[in-house]
Amino acid sequence: MDPDLLGDPFGGYGRLREQGPVVKGRFVDGTPVWFVTRYDDVRAALRDPRFVNTPSNVPREGGADPREGMMELLKVPGHLRGYLLGSILDSDPPDHPRLRRLVTRAFAARRILDLRPDIERIADRLLAELPHREEDGAVDLLEHFAYPLSITVICELVGIPAADLDRWREWGGDLVSMRPERLQHSFPVMIDYCHELIERRRAALRDDLLSELIRAQDDDGGRLSDIEMVTMILTLVLAGHETSAHLIGNGTAALLTHPDQLVLLRKDPVLLPRAVHELMRWCGSVHVARLRYATEDLELAGTPIARGDAVQLVLVSANFDPRHYTDPERLDITRQQDGQAENHVGFGHGIHYCLGATLARQEGEAAFAKLLEYYPDMALADGGAELDRAVLPGSWRLNSLRLRLRP
Repeated sequence: MDPDLLGDPFGGYGRLREQGPVVKGRFVDGTPVWFVTRYDDVRAALRDPRFVNTPSNVPREGGADPREGMMELLKVPGHLRGYLLGSILDSDPPDHPRLRRLVTRAFAARRILDLRPDIERIADRLLAELPHREEDGAVDLLEHFAYPLSITVICELVGIPAADLDRWREWGGDLVSMRPERLQHSFPVMIDYCHELIERRRAALRDDLLSELIRAQDDDGGRLSDIEMVTMILTLVLAGHETSAHLIGNGTAALLTHPDQLVLLRKDPVLLPRAVHELMRWCGSVHVARLRYATEDLELAGTPIARGDAVQLVLVSANFDPRHYTDPERLDITRQQDGQAENHVGFGHGIHYCLGATLARQEGEAAFAKLLEYYPDMALADGGAELDRAVLPGSWRLNSLRLRLRP
């Protein structure tokens, strides 16, 4: 929470990385935590089964759950905390593979690739409407393109009615704001909405992820509880659309402030998949992974970690590690070589590798391709003055991105 780190997380976490591979610090609520900062060590810890996401899975006596401290800070009522703390993101084996299997088919690569025409259709509609959204000669790309595209795609996949998209977008903003007064109002409403939607869909199943979850529960109620189903909906919709929207927003800003890379992409659209990977590395919105906890005394990068210690894996410092990348500060959309294994940790690694990574890449590729097709001369409004950034711990995202669509 240090102002210098919040103001410049790229530089701040970079200085920590050069101070050492594992550095002692504090979490948002003051809990002691080890920051793991370098690429090889972050990758190794992400796939190390000795680290778990749920503190209660650590063999020990007593000890406070740091996540409960966050719940206290956010003033989340006790009876609702299970919906936030029991998600697939926080689960460990055997629960994690059980939950992941239930949704893996919906996010299978072939199925997501088949969504590309639908993503492009939504992008076409939104981009055609942009000139009507202009104010003082500029339009907010996040407000009128990135957010609507990502929330529409994930809600169609999950099975959220189109009429409710604006509500979900508002709820997502409340959740990431980390402001208790907003969460106290919206979170109970979200929970009630999900329970009601499940009951309505149970009476009229469709070809969507929600219906698949209901069928799985009906076939074997022990595989998925009601709380787990609601939590899965919340996780997929809120996490899915927020990260994709900010990949588009951050990525567009990055390209417009690096005209050499924008020219390269315009000349050779085949570079789009590689460009999306590089933008995830260079300006991805998620800077840290969820806290993990050592299940035994161990050593990481030469540093002793005691059983029960909290570990924060810093994705942004890993993605800028000069030990792994040549000239890491430079944006280079040709950096990811064709056929090469993913050369960043923007989507994580190991068993918690981002479930929606393929979908996010498809959305990013379609969004940037369509943007360049519709508005090849777009530019940052106000001559590229200071970007309107949200100052939040562990992330890099914009509040808005005002563009001029034409010269």
